[in-house]
Amino acid sequence: GRMPELPEVETVRRGLAPQMEGRAFAEVRLRRGDLRWPFPLRFRERLKGRRVAALSRRGKYLLADLDSGEVLVMHLGMSGRFSVFPAAGPARNLGEFYFEGGAGEEAEGAHDHVTFIMDDGCRIVFTDPRRFGMMDLVAAAARNAHPLLAGLGPEPLGNAFDAHHLAAMFRGKRAPLKAALLDQKTVAGLGNIYVCEALNRAGLSPRRLAGTTVRRDGAPSPRLGLLALAVRDVLNEAIAAGGSTLRDHQATDGAPGAFQQRFRVYDREGERCPAPGCEGVIRRIVQSGRSTFYCPRCQH
Repeated sequence: GRMPELPEVETVRRGLAPQMEGRAFAEVRLRRGDLRWPFPLRFRERLKGRRVAALSRRGKYLLADLDSGEVLVMHLGMSGRFSVFPAAGPARNLGEFYFEGGAGEEAEGAHDHVTFIMDDGCRIVFTDPRRFGMMDLVAAAARNAHPLLAGLGPEPLGNAFDAHHLAAMFRGKRAPLKAALLDQKTVAGLGNIYVCEALNRAGLSPRRLAGTTVRRDGAPSPRLGLLALAVRDVLNEAIAAGGSTLRDHQATDGAPGAFQQRFRVYDREGERCPAPGCEGVIRRIVQSGRSTFYCPRCQH
């Protein structure tokens, strides 16, 4: 299994926003009392009749601002996806990470845990076979203090993420670069695939100690500037492609995520390194229980 990463969650947000923003919950159906954790108290009652002002993303979390002054916090977990059944027109699947069987079936499946019925008749169904997803309701003013959101680093596509931020986080760190970048306190939403891809583009070894990318005076090395740009580029490309997802992820229009066709190193063990002029071969190693793919020749 693998967690959806930032581009997949952003793809889902962009698919759900037109169906939810400006619309109210006419009804909320729960098939069970919990996902990874129990649903909040009076979850249905607190959502019913409430209008969604905006649907945003923080790291790998989706946040729906409600006119009640509360925020609906949602996480897809490992296998979660949303399906949209408009009052008229074809159904669409958002974020299909591990889906078998026909897409867009009208019948409610055993793993369809939450159904939002919007005031225009649109049904939004959350399906999560492994129940690692979660939903919570928090006061808007307290959102940044929420245990799941409080420790998150800056958004990698936002202005606060750059080489100087990375230098401040990495200074004196003995952890390998791979582990340092996967730490959600360093940067929000990055996962295994996009860390591997960004490190290859920046020519940095995943095994290199994070602290060695920072100069004695605390300034970032030039490579750290390349890394910050590579993170931004690889995420933007994946979002433009509709999320990557291995297996048969479906974007909002039912087309499989196209980015996996473009992975440079991830899942490409034994293949030639794509870096211009590099004759190296991609290797796979295991770091803190996760597969790392990199080129030992051009990544130092």
